Amino acid sequence: MAGREFRIGIVGASSLAGKELSDTLAESSLAASDITLLDDEDTAGLLTTAGDEVSFIQKIEPESFAGLDFVFFTGDPETTKKYWKTARLAGASLIDMTGALDAEPAVVVLGPWATLSAPTPESEQVNPNSQQLDLTTPAVVAAHPAALMLLLIANRLHAAYSLRSIAATVFEPASEHGRAVMDELHQQTVSLLSFQNPLRQQFDAQVAFNLLPALGDAAKVNLAATQQRIAAHYAALSAATLPALALQLVQAPVFHGYVASVLVELQSPATASQLEEAAYGEHVDLVRPQSDPPSNLSATGQPDILLQIHAASADNAPSTRFWLWLAADNLKLAALNAIACANELSRLRPQGKVQ
Repeated sequence: MAGREFRIGIVGASSLAGKELSDTLAESSLAASDITLLDDEDTAGLLTTAGDEVSFIQKIEPESFAGLDFVFFTGDPETTKKYWKTARLAGASLIDMTGALDAEPAVVVLGPWATLSAPTPESEQVNPNSQQLDLTTPAVVAAHPAALMLLLIANRLHAAYSLRSIAATVFEPASEHGRAVMDELHQQTVSLLSFQNPLRQQFDAQVAFNLLPALGDAAKVNLAATQQRIAAHYAALSAATLPALALQLVQAPVFHGYVASVLVELQSPATASQLEEAAYGEHVDLVRPQSDPPSNLSATGQPDILLQIHAASADNAPSTRFWLWLAADNLKLAALNAIACANELSRLRPQGKVQ
C-alpha cells in the first residue's frame, strides 16, 4: 500500500490526539495522502503542521467530507456524534478515536496489533475482526490504547503458556483527556507549590502530587467510564479467548504516558526468560531486569510498548505467577493503532467490503 494516495480528514485536528495523528501519518505508509485538518470555528484558520507540511485548520462544514477516503475523529465525543453520519453518507471510511461511537449498532472495535503473536510481514498480518467488516459497517472504533497494550502482551503469553488469570492496575495520564485537563494538572502543581488552593474544575479533586482511584462527583473527567471502556474493548477484542481482565484505573499526576502493573497467572510453571521470549515481537520492546524499569518518561515518543517481567517468587525459580510492568506513550500508541485501523480498512476496500 506504500505510495498509494488517499484523501484523509482529521476532525479535531487541534486536539492533542489530532496533532499526534497528523504527525504520525507523515511517517506512516499513508504519508503520501492528502490530509485535510478540520475543527470547530474557534480553531479554524490556525496555522499548524502535519508532519513537515504547514497547513491551515479548516472549519467543519457538511461539505468538508466530500471526496474523503478516511475520516479520523480525534477531538471531543460531541463533535464525533454531530458529524459522523454526515461523513459516512459522503462515502468515507470512519475511524473513531474518541469513544463516541462505542454504543452505536454495527460499529466494530478494532485493534489490529492485538492478536499479533510474533513479528510478521504486514502483508501476512490477519486481524480476526476483519471478518466483521462489510458494507453495513458504519464505522470502526480504534481500541483504547490501554486495552491494546494489555491485549497485545496477554495474547502472546496466552498462546505460549495459557493464562489462568490477569489483573492490572493502569495509571491514567492527564493528556488522555485533552489540553484543558493537562492545563489544570499544571495549574494545580503550581498552586500547591505556592501554598494556594488548587483549581478543581476538571478533576473536582486534587490530582497533583496524588494518586486517586476515583474523582469528585462534579469532575469532567469520568474515570469510571474510561475504566469501563478499557475493559469493554479488552473483552470485545479478546472474544472470550483470554481470561477476564480484573482492572483498576488510577488517575496519576502525570501529563503523558500509560504505565500498568499487571499480575498474570499461568496454567503451568515457566521462567521469566521464557515469558520474555513469548512476549517478544513486533511493537514490544523488552527491558531487562538489570536495566532501569519502563516509565512514562522513557516511553515518551516511543512507538513500542515497553515491557519488564519479574517472577513473583523471590528466587526466580520457575513459577506460575509473574509481575509485568508496562509503559507506553498513550498519544503515539493511539495514533499508530488508528493508522493500523485505516490500513485494515484500505485492504478491504478493493474487495468491495468497505465503501
